[in-house]
Amino acid sequence: MISGVARETIGSKALVFGPLAILSGLFGAFTALFAAGARLSQFSGITIIALGVVCYATVVAVLGRYGLQQIQRLEGLSRTDSLSGLPNRRALHEDAARCAKPGEEIAVALIDLDGFKLVNDHYGHVVGDQVLRECAQVLLDICGPEARPYRLGGDEFAILKTGALAGTILEGICRTVIERMGSPIPIEDRRIPIGASIGLSRTAGSDGIGSSELLRRADVAMYASKRGGKMRCTWFRDDFDQSREAAHLLDGELRVALARGEFQVAYQPLVDARTGAIVAVESLIRWERPDGKRIGPNVFIPVAEESGLINAIGLWVLDRACREALAWDPIKLSVNVSAAQLRNPEFPIHLGQILDDTGFPPERLELEITETCLVLDPVVAERSLDLIRKFGVNIALDDFGTGYASIGFLRQFRFEKLKLDRTLVEEAQRDNGSRAMMLSSISVARAMNMDVTAEGVETEEQADLVRAAGCDQLQGWLYYKAMPAAELSARLKEPVVPKHRGGTRAA
Repeated sequence: MISGVARETIGSKALVFGPLAILSGLFGAFTALFAAGARLSQFSGITIIALGVVCYATVVAVLGRYGLQQIQRLEGLSRTDSLSGLPNRRALHEDAARCAKPGEEIAVALIDLDGFKLVNDHYGHVVGDQVLRECAQVLLDICGPEARPYRLGGDEFAILKTGALAGTILEGICRTVIERMGSPIPIEDRRIPIGASIGLSRTAGSDGIGSSELLRRADVAMYASKRGGKMRCTWFRDDFDQSREAAHLLDGELRVALARGEFQVAYQPLVDARTGAIVAVESLIRWERPDGKRIGPNVFIPVAEESGLINAIGLWVLDRACREALAWDPIKLSVNVSAAQLRNPEFPIHLGQILDDTGFPPERLELEITETCLVLDPVVAERSLDLIRKFGVNIALDDFGTGYASIGFLRQFRFEKLKLDRTLVEEAQRDNGSRAMMLSSISVARAMNMDVTAEGVETEEQADLVRAAGCDQLQGWLYYKAMPAAELSARLKEPVVPKHRGGTRAA
């Protein structure tokens, strides 16, 4: 299929050569007729022929010049991004081939804007286009004469640098880009926050690596920057490809595991801080492959999030947990929800369907989200949480004390429960500053009518500390490890012993 630019180029060439062919035919026919039968004087015939040649040459020159100008214009358009005015992907490859000299270093940076989808969703595509144009201008200002920026499409940009110390210079440019992108971009009366994750790659010019491979490597490194927390630049390493291949293989195994029912759900009880009775359980996914090897959630969950499979796995866990916990009335059920699930606009709909299908009381269900969900996508998160609360489901903020959530976030999202991270509990036992932070967090939660759970309680000293600080519920190996549904059902039938229970560490 011929592209629009290619069609215009062909049309311009036809504009040049079509009239020339017609004029050439007419001039040839006129000459033939004159030579065959024209009875004019020698002087008149020569004059006519001379005038014809002059006219023909003039027309050829005018049409040729005009046509070539149009061809050059279209060639320029084919190398330029129409929105930002920057050179495009084709121009990057051509510049790399033209500017590179044998044995000369070439470096490429791929820049992906963080949170740009939220800009389009919240403000609309018109504002989004303005943001892209502003970002393009920022890149032009920073690069100056040192390097050349490009827009590859969507919210992806690139920078090319060739010559001595190309990689060092490009890394300095990229760090300046990250610093500039850390400030909100002014668009009319708005100040829109945006960020950038950058991947870099380079070649010494003697290893045969072309611009396409450099761009691919920069793309791999850029995703490493995103996984590392965004707003950073990362150089490509060979082990990135190995990790990428391993992740690809694991993704395939995860899809098979989901289809074959290899996943299981374990439940870790939460006990009342005063009585020691089990008042809630947290569902935890487990995966044991057919070969007997256990794969931890810390290994396969990030892969599932990147591939999008987390949506299917998360719904499976939610459905299974609701069915198994239905008989444990009045015990509450906590289920973890990832940032990727919360970004999915269909998640609240699927949640409602699962509640209807299983008959699980929504007031007994509690969804746990992390601070990352709020920081990365606050607008989408708030929208989804509002819909979820309409079902009667409670929301808990998990791992509090390790990320970026502040009192402002607690006020904005109105959680029903705050779960203190195990590291905060451990540090509070040793450090006065951490203890003060834990106490202040509990005081804020109390003021906002939130329950407080301490995670990772492993010693009697930790239990005494968080109980005295005012925690409502305790969770950790001091009391119970995660266990299958059948074992938990048996535990719930046991009489409550008002003392600390010893437990074993989960595998």
